[in-house]
Amino acid sequence: MKGIKLFALAVFSIGFLSFAPPPKKIIVIDAGHGGNDIGARRDGLYEKEITLQVAKEIQKYNENQDAFEVVLTRDSDNDLSLSERVTKINELQPEMVISLHINSSPQQETSNAGPEIYTQNSHESKKLAEKISTKFAVRGIQEKNLHILRESKVPAVLVELGFINNTQDRNYISSEKGRKEIAQKFTEVFSTYN
Repeated sequence: MKGIKLFALAVFSIGFLSFAPPPKKIIVIDAGHGGNDIGARRDGLYEKEITLQVAKEIQKYNENQDAFEVVLTRDSDNDLSLSERVTKINELQPEMVISLHINSSPQQETSNAGPEIYTQNSHESKKLAEKISTKFAVRGIQEKNLHILRESKVPAVLVELGFINNTQDRNYISSEKGRKEIAQKFTEVFSTYN
């Protein structure tokens, strides 16, 4: 009888100790451009730098989350091809992908302002785009045949955070206050997305 109790206790202990919390969901933030590909530029500001700063702020803002982990496709100013980005994304099999970019228009200074969202032709990607649009005052959501959207095997959107040649947008997205607010808004999307 004593042996059975010890056996039962051992089985219970092993089962209890081997209990692990469910794995965190992965959210990939892709900071557009990088390295020699500077993207849009204006007044000494480069798209590649702004997108990386915003991506890092989103990751930092979410570093203590229990339910999900934010992973960046790049965390420094390095060249990363579209196919390398997509390979990394598909290997990670994340919950979602958000590719960050900064818009530009042909004019030196434009009245065009605000974020735009591009999505792939999938229900889940469109749902993600709609969720993001509730947090940002977006100019619109469009379906677009972009490599990162088309080749990612998970819900993916590309977000143009604003126009680099619109003074108000440029000042906001390049400021610490703007980056923190953008990170907070994306975090609200992550925590309500299912």
